[in-house]
Amino acid sequence: MRSRPMLWVTTALVALVTATACGATAEKSDTSNADSGKPATGLRLMVPNTAGGGYDTTARTAAKVMDDAKIATGVQVFNLPGAGGTVGLQRIVNEKGNGKLAMQMGLGVVGATYTSKSKATLTQTTPIAKMIEEAGAIVVPKNSPYKTIQDLVTAWKANPKGLAVGGGSSPGGPDHLLPMQLAQAVGINPKDVNFVSYDGGGELLPALLGSKIAFGASGFGEFLDQVESGQVRVLAVTSEKPIDALKDVPTLKGSGIDLVFTNWRGIVAPPEISDGDKKVWIDALTKMHDSPQWKAELQKHGWTDAFVTGDEFGKFLTEQDKAVADILTKLGLAA
Repeated sequence: MRSRPMLWVTTALVALVTATACGATAEKSDTSNADSGKPATGLRLMVPNTAGGGYDTTARTAAKVMDDAKIATGVQVFNLPGAGGTVGLQRIVNEKGNGKLAMQMGLGVVGATYTSKSKATLTQTTPIAKMIEEAGAIVVPKNSPYKTIQDLVTAWKANPKGLAVGGGSSPGGPDHLLPMQLAQAVGINPKDVNFVSYDGGGELLPALLGSKIAFGASGFGEFLDQVESGQVRVLAVTSEKPIDALKDVPTLKGSGIDLVFTNWRGIVAPPEISDGDKKVWIDALTKMHDSPQWKAELQKHGWTDAFVTGDEFGKFLTEQDKAVADILTKLGLAA
């Protein structure tokens, strides 16, 4: 799939991650490179889900751009999946003071802290930067009887439990929150939704193509290759305005459904890192954001630029946490 290159972690790296997952000590940080204008070195970026997913794509793209633009050299990206991203979150919280480590995350991790009853919370981390937003999409296989979003909604309202919707995230993640909010918007009780959770788009797509589910809800970028090859049809996107990469696909709002939904991705660091280390990360990501290479990647993946850093990102995280908690409480998935 276009936005999910399958870049696998080596056995040696997995062993290294496992060996250092608990009780790791913070590395001594060196901020002299940032102060001298030289590329930052020694940075490590954790992806809290499997290789090939949206977080993985974003992290590896950012690392490559920083390396190509000589902003940061040798940024190590590694995967530590589990419990919707909260295994990685716990690792970040455990790494208190380690200014060389950060974690790629997003809306899915916010929800997973509730549904997985995580002891670690995002409020314990150091907010670094919000990077991108990505619209969702409602997708059906090519042989689906539903030709428009109105066709699908009519059938769904008639038999909400009989039409399975699949998403590439666990309950509380964006692919779960999207169909729940869509159900509310069209008058379906979210508790009646037959949601099937898959571990990322790598599992969601075969289920969709094999008609194991009636429709899928995920980031539109997950399906671009399959749209171009005619394997799937996108019935609607969830953005405010139509997507350039899918010019002929209507928005939900344009189809008479009052819903706008966007997923987002950002980066957080461990608690209690130094001001100097925080500056290294923010400066590197700001330079990356301003680079022509990153602008090209935004265009390539259909990502929306949503860059904010530090305290502004922290305020956004607090707002997102409350909004997600409210939704999941209504669904009985959060206390």
